[in-house]
Amino acid sequence: MLPLEGITVVALEQAVAAPFATRQLADLGARVIKVERAAGDFARGYDETVNGMSSYFAWLNRGKESITLDVKDPADRDLLAAMLARADVFVQNLAPGAADRLGLDERSLRDRHPRLIGCSISGYGDEGPYRTKKAYDLLVQCETGLLSVTGTPEAPAKAGISVADIAAGMYAYTGVLTALYERERTGQGTSFSVAMLDALGEWASQPYLFARYGGAPPPRSGAEHASIAPYGPHRAGDGAQVFIGVQNEREWAALCEQVLGRPELAGDPRFCTNPRRVEHRAELTTLLEAALAHLTAAEVTDLLDQVGIANARMRTMAEFGEHPQLAARDRWREVDSPAGPVRSMLPPVTVTGREAAMRPIPAVGEHSEALWAEFATRPDGDGPEATS
Repeated sequence: MLPLEGITVVALEQAVAAPFATRQLADLGARVIKVERAAGDFARGYDETVNGMSSYFAWLNRGKESITLDVKDPADRDLLAAMLARADVFVQNLAPGAADRLGLDERSLRDRHPRLIGCSISGYGDEGPYRTKKAYDLLVQCETGLLSVTGTPEAPAKAGISVADIAAGMYAYTGVLTALYERERTGQGTSFSVAMLDALGEWASQPYLFARYGGAPPPRSGAEHASIAPYGPHRAGDGAQVFIGVQNEREWAALCEQVLGRPELAGDPRFCTNPRRVEHRAELTTLLEAALAHLTAAEVTDLLDQVGIANARMRTMAEFGEHPQLAARDRWREVDSPAGPVRSMLPPVTVTGREAAMRPIPAVGEHSEALWAEFATRPDGDGPEATS
């Protein structure tokens, strides 16, 4: 038995943040009813790379039931109300103000369903001058200052994943789990909200503190760490890059003695502390790459592993898919979908003797008829009502 079996989640969701949160709940065994427009969650159209299906949608929506509703239509809204009356959790990331206009605001839901847990995800929060401003992942990366510290000295760069959406989704997910735990003790549901700005702002707090108290922001440093050295890519003799990370003076001394073959560098005034190594990073990189010039990248990583120095190879997405550590731990599964089997990773939390549900990815409205039959009947009592 999975831990959330018996929990029903109704999700009026789209794009990334809310679907990411509810997919975690589905993986834990919750029943997630995804309410979509007739055209479907617009993330279904982001790309067509997974056998004609969006990679975003395939990633975010396994294990859910899909129903298409027009929430402005009275009959469809009545069905939504019937589902909410029997739900444990309601998650929504509608446009600013839309939930209030539909009577799905916190106060209305609390009055009707005191045990219901309500989660609202927004871009910038429910109050303040930005409350009605549209928020997409890249834009929130901009507003939190993340782009100012990401990229190269010449140009900023966005994160290569939907980091603002993921941050908000993870806080929504943990918020739901916390609220379920609280309900077990109090018997009462609760409502909470998560703003993408706050979620990613929390993740960006270290560079903020560095800038606030250091007098200047961390410089954009490409693939290198802005405030630790050596910590970044170094070229081996075969031209491949090896990422090396030194976290303390003991590791620095070991690197000098056993990799560079120059123990005297550990006490060199240019490199004797981490701030000095950051200041003289270019000279340090030259020394390191000269020492590695006679070794292949594989030989460098073997040597670093023997010495106890953290390292990594920069893998492509294809190489990540064949990562020997994931293969050894059997972390890949195939999930059914309208486009055929889709390779998916197991969720990160591993519990001995238990595996995540990993149920199919739904087609648009795939479960509409069954859900109408379960939650409502047509006025004439003759079977499921048509959906819009």
